[in-house]
Amino acid sequence: MAPFKYNRLDKDNAAVLLVDHQTGLFSLVHDFVAADFKNNVLALAGVAKFFNLPTILTTSFEQGPNGPILPELKEKFPDAPYIPRPGQINAWDNEDFVKAVEATGRKQLIIAGIVTDVCVAFCALSAIEAGYDVFVVTDASGTFNEVCRDAAWERMASAGVQLVNWFSVVCELHRDWRNDVTGLGSLLGSYIPDYQNLMTSYSARH
Repeated sequence: MAPFKYNRLDKDNAAVLLVDHQTGLFSLVHDFVAADFKNNVLALAGVAKFFNLPTILTTSFEQGPNGPILPELKEKFPDAPYIPRPGQINAWDNEDFVKAVEATGRKQLIIAGIVTDVCVAFCALSAIEAGYDVFVVTDASGTFNEVCRDAAWERMASAGVQLVNWFSVVCELHRDWRNDVTGLGSLLGSYIPDYQNLMTSYSARH
């Protein structure tokens, strides 16, 4: 058996793919409380911004029942590649999307989306097949229920996808608090109220 190698996220080699976070599809997410889920999605977007990671937005059949992309994401990434897929369910089946991913020059893909067992899983498995290192952000991806979610997680993990959450992503990318205490603390506090309390106490002491 080959020795384990810790393949950690690298801010200089990672890109973020936000797949089908669409207003209609949000109503299908029931494995998270709606407000918590939206907070997690925006937190991941904030992480991408904080580390200046190449970020790609894509939607599926947005003129239909799936609806448009979450407005906050479009506002946060006005200049990011935006791929409105005309019909492909698997984003990797869209040539423009794959070209946008390739253009980042990054080999680590941080993926989140709706729904976990379809839009996320299909894209993640295709990216693994294409030779990328894939990290799926579990708490910024949602689906109908825990049964669907857990089956999708198992399917992806068995293929080599690393399952992470947005907090672990930011910490693994940052590596060392001394790199930027205030910046990281402010980012965390924006999405975790209890962490904002910690930062307030820290600022008062310093």
